[in-house]
Amino acid sequence: MYQIENVLRPYAWGSTTAIAGLLGRPASGGPEAEMWIGAHPDSPSTAIHPNGVTQPLDALIASDPTHFLGADSLAEFGPRLPFLTKILAAEQPLSLQVHPSLEQAREGFARENAAGIPADSSERNYRDDNHKPEMIFALTPFRALCGFRSPAAAKGVFEHLAKVLDSAAVEVPAIISGVISDLSLPNESKALKAAFTRLIEGGSEVSDAIHEVEAVLRAGAPQEPHQDALAAMLGINEAFPDDPGVLISLLLNHLSLQPGEAVYLPAGNIHAYLHGLGVEVMASSDNVLRGGLTPKHVDVPELIKTIRFESMGVPHVEASGTEFGQELYRPPFKEFQLQRIELGPGAEPVPLAQSGPAVVVVVAGSVVLDSPKSDLPLQRGGAAFIPEVENPVNVHPVQGATETSIAFAVTTGLGK
Repeated sequence: MYQIENVLRPYAWGSTTAIAGLLGRPASGGPEAEMWIGAHPDSPSTAIHPNGVTQPLDALIASDPTHFLGADSLAEFGPRLPFLTKILAAEQPLSLQVHPSLEQAREGFARENAAGIPADSSERNYRDDNHKPEMIFALTPFRALCGFRSPAAAKGVFEHLAKVLDSAAVEVPAIISGVISDLSLPNESKALKAAFTRLIEGGSEVSDAIHEVEAVLRAGAPQEPHQDALAAMLGINEAFPDDPGVLISLLLNHLSLQPGEAVYLPAGNIHAYLHGLGVEVMASSDNVLRGGLTPKHVDVPELIKTIRFESMGVPHVEASGTEFGQELYRPPFKEFQLQRIELGPGAEPVPLAQSGPAVVVVVAGSVVLDSPKSDLPLQRGGAAFIPEVENPVNVHPVQGATETSIAFAVTTGLGK
């Protein structure tokens, strides 16, 4: 087992205090958006050998993939850690985004390589050849946009906007009337695609409509029964004034997760995290197609090709295996599953639900990881990489501990 040090990503939307507070260390003074725990080549964790020598985790794994990953993971996913874990802290909205399927990622990555687009180009859509299914586990109240509402539900929101504008003697912008017409189409996919395309390609018509809507709502126009969606829209506009994503947000489901709740995000699901602290797990990829709420590159044709234009319910992931102080969150993906482990003082050891390689991060108290081959103590904020050959591993509290310890472990989903 290897203790690992992890990379902080200082994106502007990140909280300045949440990750530091969770892990029990001083804040850096700047935004701390994500802490990456894994072997993605863009920001690999650093493994610490028993003799103190350090090595990038991706290089360590590449030195003996069978030893570190195990035969099953190697056969299914190739010679790389198949998942990436992040501690994510959103103070402001993240970009509206979608992730490609595995087939789309492979085709797009090969196409952009053949076109000679540099790997670090801001115009690049595909930075690797992998898909990026995700799951977010809320550590605090966590708000997000996730997938399309039904056309009827979205139409109701835009009809409400038209009504309050009309009541305020403001002419209803043509783009809002057009979206209402789009959402009236009998085919769900065509309705959602038409409305989305109209808004993302609307240019100044969208920004003018946002000005009209914001002025009327802030003047006190009624927001019920769509208060949550409209309040979120106004907040998004504060962060990204006049962005098409402001009105696109009204096409999407608004989620308010409580601590301990989790949702999964499959390929093609358009989404955006709005605010909160969580543990995010995904396939090891950085492929993102953005659709707004960002100054970064937006490739509208590729985005529209990637989105699944279908309404969806909230894709919750319920905990299973909750006995013995552990909770397992198993989304419908092979690449990963998440285990939450809570240990009171003197608690019995909890077996790690390990299938292939694993990573562990401690967010409260202290624990000891032990296997027949070795043991490794971890304090709050500490993290570890566990090779497949260490299995079975138990997690237990430090002897004499007086506080509850909480750790999260991620391994592959191959053992489901």
